[in-house]
Amino acid sequence: MQGFKTLLYNKRNAIAHIVLNRPEVLNAYNIQMRDDLWEALLAVRDDPEVGALVLSGAGERAFCAGADLTEFGTAPSRVIAREVRWQRDVWGLFLSIGKPLIAALHGYVLGSGLEMALCCDIRIASEDAQFGLPETSLGMIPAAGGTQTLPRVIKQGKALEMLLTSARIDAGEAYRIGLVNRVVPKAGLMEEAAKTAKRIFSHHPGLVGLAKGALYQGLDVSLDEGLAMERRYAAFAISLGLFREARM
Repeated sequence: MQGFKTLLYNKRNAIAHIVLNRPEVLNAYNIQMRDDLWEALLAVRDDPEVGALVLSGAGERAFCAGADLTEFGTAPSRVIAREVRWQRDVWGLFLSIGKPLIAALHGYVLGSGLEMALCCDIRIASEDAQFGLPETSLGMIPAAGGTQTLPRVIKQGKALEMLLTSARIDAGEAYRIGLVNRVVPKAGLMEEAAKTAKRIFSHHPGLVGLAKGALYQGLDVSLDEGLAMERRYAAFAISLGLFREARM
């Protein structure tokens, strides 16, 4: 798939790679990137040959440093802007994809960049990564899911601290509080992300989708309802005939 103005997209060995590609402005998220991401994510969701996605940022300095503030004031009216958001809800599309999404994070991971990473299932950071939600210091609050996704990933108190103070944290602190799964040297970031994707994809995609769906859907119901749903999913998994004895 070619022709994107703000992204690079390729597919290798059943793994799709989306690279945010505006390095001259730290991969800032703008309207064109929203539209490009919409199309690329639809391709990931609908392509039966894609088993996993690795999302990363081009350049040396940033995964994504947030929204492109130069576009503020140039958007259409609020009513039209909201209608467009409903038509192209990139954040909802991220969360609707049943395939594993892996974010490879380096440099600045701020604002919309962090919110994008929070929509992924696994976050791997390089040692130079810096994380933050600066919206309150800019007279706004996060509007791409950050107030909801962040406390589902880390503890509420730390989420509130990040939201209210706009303070940045480094990769080590992000790992300590559970915001990222692993921290690796920058030179090995993409290799680690690809290795993780390959390990996941070595399992049957139906089982991966069931496990992911059970976890996320269980977050919104009671424990009893979640356990009942897990039993149904487990029974369906067995019905696929893929079970094999573990060998130590």
